[in-house]
Amino acid sequence: MTIRSAVPDDFEKILEIYAYAREQMRAAGNASQWGDDKPSPETVREDIEKHQAYVILHRGEICGVFAFIIGEDPTYRVIEAGAWPNEEPYGTLHRIAGNGQVKGILAAALSFCGDKINNIRIDTHDDNKIMLHLLEKYEFLRCGYIYIEDGSRRIAFQSI
Repeated sequence: MTIRSAVPDDFEKILEIYAYAREQMRAAGNASQWGDDKPSPETVREDIEKHQAYVILHRGEICGVFAFIIGEDPTYRVIEAGAWPNEEPYGTLHRIAGNGQVKGILAAALSFCGDKINNIRIDTHDDNKIMLHLLEKYEFLRCGYIYIEDGSRRIAFQSI
């Protein structure tokens, strides 16, 4: 697998992957994390424009997508029922999804992000059992709870 910055021509394929991911989340009992419309097309466009969207390719075809932002994430300023293990610079992994045809999407993204910065933060919904399992597998520390822009709660993790 290879990873590159997403470009405007990737937009429709990225939306397809997110639509597939929403279906899989619903089927796995996690209907509320992304609902019917997250990530929004506006968010995807903004991620591409800000050069924080990345696509994962397998045999030349896009099979995954994620956003990676180095720097402070405003939703991570306040953490409840826990604490961050450190306050050193970090990158945040957001909006990761795969097309369901290739395994290892998270592993590829983590390797890519880990080459950029040592501290990686991520959050997920209480009902996202698949992601919770993967974060445990990759030895992320469960740090507490954060609240995203719409006020909903997420479990916060960090890898150092």
